[in-house]
Amino acid sequence: MEQFLYFLQKSPFHMLLFGLAAASGTMLIWPLVSRPFRQAHEVGTFEAVQLINRKDALVLDVRNTGEYAAGHIANARHVPEAQLADRMKELDKHKSRTIIVSCGTGSRAHVVTGMLRKQGFAEVFALKGGVAAWQQASLPLVKS
Repeated sequence: MEQFLYFLQKSPFHMLLFGLAAASGTMLIWPLVSRPFRQAHEVGTFEAVQLINRKDALVLDVRNTGEYAAGHIANARHVPEAQLADRMKELDKHKSRTIIVSCGTGSRAHVVTGMLRKQGFAEVFALKGGVAAWQQASLPLVKS
């Protein structure tokens, strides 16, 4: 251990390389470590299709209007994330339904899923990978 510390102190470049290696290792491990602590439940595209077909799940698209118009999941209800608090009353009638929240890549969906759970929605899931994963799975999108 002493030799390693001496090696690091010998040159600032060694410290920089060690710091970069530690940071990149942390970034690789972080998704695995943080998964159990996420508030939102995720479903993949296959599970989402099953929920839509078997449980008549509502797809809630929280992307911007331009992104939504470029292509969205069929029969998806569009409520941009910025307007969600103002339009929560529209969604209250769907509290008993299963809801799948979709966004571009899946990152915004987790925030919205947490908000909906706090409002009393029981079965709310984030679409893992968002609409990008939906497209990658060769599932159809509707343009408006």
